[in-house]
Amino acid sequence: MTTTRRHEAVALAGLLATAGVTHLLRPRLYDPIVPGALPGPARLWTYASGVAELAVAAAVAHPATRRAGGRAAAALFVAVLPANVKMAVDWRHRRPTKRAIAYGRVPLQVPLIWWALRVARAGR
Repeated sequence: MTTTRRHEAVALAGLLATAGVTHLLRPRLYDPIVPGALPGPARLWTYASGVAELAVAAAVAHPATRRAGGRAAAALFVAVLPANVKMAVDWRHRRPTKRAIAYGRVPLQVPLIWWALRVARAGR
């Protein structure tokens, strides 16, 4: 694996770890975007996604598990897409800046999925 690819993996792991920590420390930010169709309380899903992000970050960070971690990251980015869509719908009447943030999260999933798959392909 090239240095550039290692840096990509470390950056992806850092992004996932940061998101995971944020879900655990500031769950009130994420609870409102948990789709109502999911069973149980939103807080459970917020914490579960935070733990999943931390686990995937660890898998991406370690060379021996990087391939599986990249694939898991791609799956995680697909799995959180409904929450981003919900946020975009819920925020459609907010100020333009907040709307732009909410709307921007939806298409951002595509490059995130691509990045995760790129890291997976470069893994062992």
